[in-house]
Amino acid sequence: MELIKTLLEGLNGIVWGPLMLVLILGTGFFLMSGLRFMPLRHIAYGFRMLWLGRKKTGEGDIAPFKALMTSLSATVGTGNIAGVATAIFTGGPGALFWMWCTALVGMATKYAEAVLAVYYREKDAKGDHIGGPMFYIKNGLKSHWAWLGTAFAIFGALAGFGIGNTIQANSVADVLNSNFKISPMLTGITMAVLVALVLIGGIRRIADVASKLVPLMAISYLLGGLVVLLMNITAIPAAIELIITHAFTPTAATGGFAGATVMLAIQWGVARGIFSNEAGLGSAPIAHAAAATNSPVQQGTIAMLGTFIDTLIICSITGLVIIVTGAWTGGENGASLSAAAFELALPGVGSHIVTFGLAIFAFTTILGWSFYGEKCVEYLFGVRAIVPFRVLWVLAIPIGADSELKFIWLLADTLNALMALPNLIALLLLSPLVFRLTREYFSNKGANL
Repeated sequence: MELIKTLLEGLNGIVWGPLMLVLILGTGFFLMSGLRFMPLRHIAYGFRMLWLGRKKTGEGDIAPFKALMTSLSATVGTGNIAGVATAIFTGGPGALFWMWCTALVGMATKYAEAVLAVYYREKDAKGDHIGGPMFYIKNGLKSHWAWLGTAFAIFGALAGFGIGNTIQANSVADVLNSNFKISPMLTGITMAVLVALVLIGGIRRIADVASKLVPLMAISYLLGGLVVLLMNITAIPAAIELIITHAFTPTAATGGFAGATVMLAIQWGVARGIFSNEAGLGSAPIAHAAAATNSPVQQGTIAMLGTFIDTLIICSITGLVIIVTGAWTGGENGASLSAAAFELALPGVGSHIVTFGLAIFAFTTILGWSFYGEKCVEYLFGVRAIVPFRVLWVLAIPIGADSELKFIWLLADTLNALMALPNLIALLLLSPLVFRLTREYFSNKGANL
């Protein structure tokens, strides 16, 4: 195990080095510039399309609204609670600033992913719509790029067991064990049973569950966070100043915080930002490809809201709560740090808000990522591989719940980067199509601006 861990640490240092950070942020900025900042200028339009997308508006398997909820079910999870805490614990308050930067340009990335996913989607042997990076690579690029689609499907299938399965189960088991002394294995087995019951119904059942649980839990968690911030409202300006200052200057050691360099702030801010909102990973477009819509651009404007909601709203609440309460200097890490921050402000209640929120968020993330991994495996082996994949997916949950947290995070980070590479290359190569479709759509009176 130590040898594997050492090799993973070496690989992680390479794939999350300066080149990857430049590629992720650079791709997002390039797309945002090419779109003339459309995701920011037309965010209100995106919310209007989301409201109208509660019903099916074209060919597809699920309503556009449910496609976003399925996508959010996979992104709003451990990254919003434990991931933000880990970024601040390791990179200091400045890491939150770089999470914001990743999200701002990530809106353009997520938009482009969804546009291409709907534009190049296909129907599988069962008649379901299927799409994502592997399909826009296969159908949109020349044949000599086909290996990128296969590489994405392989990394996506493997990454799902890290970012979307074991790490979610591990974080829930950790926080339940810390607060209620519940056995991690018992937590894992319970979650596995519940996930198995939902997976039987496929994407439609997943979308139905996500469309109910995600809005309910997100609003509940946000309300709890806002209460804490209102109680510490005078500390918010200083917290924001701390975040911005330490995005560009080192953070000195204080209390239980070991100190951090600017590079650590950037690295952990970007890595945890991507872990949370998944912009650039290529996962979300797999869900949006199933949307019942005839307009790739319209679904793209809905998809970009996922990054806005996930990072700029939910992650910001978590990060600010951790900083204004001073919990970030206490030496806690991961979900335990977030729970400690809420508990400081709301004794007897705060930790339960985090525990309940994390459990629901992680559960929906496991559901959403099961669909992503399933479609990657289907791309590689056909529909006959779906049932065996679902069995392995369910079995991995209790294993992840009882594994070492640090190793799971390391594995998930590494797989995220390997998954992002083929997708980011494809987005850059296909960006002219995204720009053209966007110009045509918004210059048409049918856009109803």
